[in-house]
Amino acid sequence: MKPLFLLLLLFTSLARADEIGSQYKKQAEAGDARAQYYLADTYFSSGDSKQAAQWAEKAAKGGDVDAMGLLSQILFTQGDYPHAKALAQQATIAGSKRGAIMLARVLVNTEAGKTDYPQAIRLLETATEDIDNDSAVDAQMLLGLIYANGVDVVQDDVKAASWLKRSSALSRTGYAEYWAGMLFQQGEKGFITPNKQKALYWLNLSCTEGFDTGCEEFDALSGQ
Repeated sequence: MKPLFLLLLLFTSLARADEIGSQYKKQAEAGDARAQYYLADTYFSSGDSKQAAQWAEKAAKGGDVDAMGLLSQILFTQGDYPHAKALAQQATIAGSKRGAIMLARVLVNTEAGKTDYPQAIRLLETATEDIDNDSAVDAQMLLGLIYANGVDVVQDDVKAASWLKRSSALSRTGYAEYWAGMLFQQGEKGFITPNKQKALYWLNLSCTEGFDTGCEEFDALSGQ
């Protein structure tokens, strides 16, 4: 099971080619900051954090605020929470939805220090408003997880299901519910404690929504 940082990337548009990021490489090498960001994001999605960080740093220096959000995400996955939070704050102030989502992630993770769920929820609710932005999918997903988890907020499966369904509507029906189930199955340090019953609940909902992989994982977990 991938932790949340990779879960959130699964909703980002991934450009694939024979060579990773080849469709962005020429423009990126020519100094196009947005192309550098897309290239960095593609490297990160493929698991190459070193290349991702190098290109994200170039993009950030070129003025791409989402690149700061990506750098925050990379640092977060490496356990460098203070720098991840600082970059997420800078990106959020600069108007990056990706930065706002990363700041919310830091604020709900006990590994990063004292949590602030009210602020995290405000950040995510704002990020959900722009449904044309891929980040809305991730923001809705994280909101769903927060309410499904019920830590420092009242557990509300109805509200959680609503946010997850909205996320799935922008990606694929039943997809967000599936990942919620998988995350509750495996857990995420500092955020979600493994919970088989919750995992079954969300995987079953994913299956009901018609996501076949959700059905497969539900059946597999039910038999354990």
